[in-house]
Amino acid sequence: MPSPNHITVNQLARLTGTPDMPVIVDLCIDEDFALDPRLIPGAFRHPFTDISSLAESVLKNSSDPARRLIVYCQKGKKISEGAAAQLRCHGIPAQVLEGGQLAWRDAGQPLVPASKIPDRHDDVTALPDSGTTLWVTRYRPKIDRIACPWLIRRFVDPQARFLFVSPATVLDVAEKFKATAFDVEGVFWSHRDELCTFDTMVQEFELGIDALNTIATVVRGADTNRPELTAQSAGLLAVSVGLSRMYKDDLAQLDAGMLLYDALYRWARDGLNEGHDWPDAKKSVSSTGPN
Repeated sequence: MPSPNHITVNQLARLTGTPDMPVIVDLCIDEDFALDPRLIPGAFRHPFTDISSLAESVLKNSSDPARRLIVYCQKGKKISEGAAAQLRCHGIPAQVLEGGQLAWRDAGQPLVPASKIPDRHDDVTALPDSGTTLWVTRYRPKIDRIACPWLIRRFVDPQARFLFVSPATVLDVAEKFKATAFDVEGVFWSHRDELCTFDTMVQEFELGIDALNTIATVVRGADTNRPELTAQSAGLLAVSVGLSRMYKDDLAQLDAGMLLYDALYRWARDGLNEGHDWPDAKKSVSSTGPN
């Protein structure tokens, strides 16, 4: 029987990218992390020698104290086991990722290069050492500027914050507030040739799993006015324009858009080949026969 204090790679992979994703903490020692400086999606690093501060902050700042916390080290053994046990002593339902970072890597699951994640800002609402990344883009978002924040929050930094400002001030705001600009001309995180900013982020964060590749094509078709790319692109454009008309507050629109892309992700991951018809109606017609 599997230990209730462990979670398998497959179990964690099913939660990754969903609203139910647990807090994930990388406890690898610096020497091990230097051998492969990449993070499980959504994870942040924390020293295993200071678990008390981690526990204190989780209990203080978490909106859901019962939310699971997953810890991992390189192999998922003594460091992970000891840290999780200490966290449970504080009343935090912590689990160990079986096999650690190596098992996740060997299973072909995505790992985000730490070098591609922008510097984190101190934030009193963040867990220790996690901080928050700060991003800035143009106001009145439609497609890329909702899809990209969704990708960042679900696969890179769950606590990321987004600033929506007038187009002429994006780069100045980025400089003054040490934010990362995206989806504007002349910056790293933007369109490249025929690809949209969402494509760029999937590639640069090395998140090329099947479901995200599928979504990327849908987003690209909607964002670059090429609805012929996928059957879903025109629908995404329509819904995105509708959301932009419903909300005057860009952050409220982002909150609503998170649900839209959560649904799109589950379709791309689990329901890609599912159709819909009216079997009861067909059965009724065939059983009664012609008049």
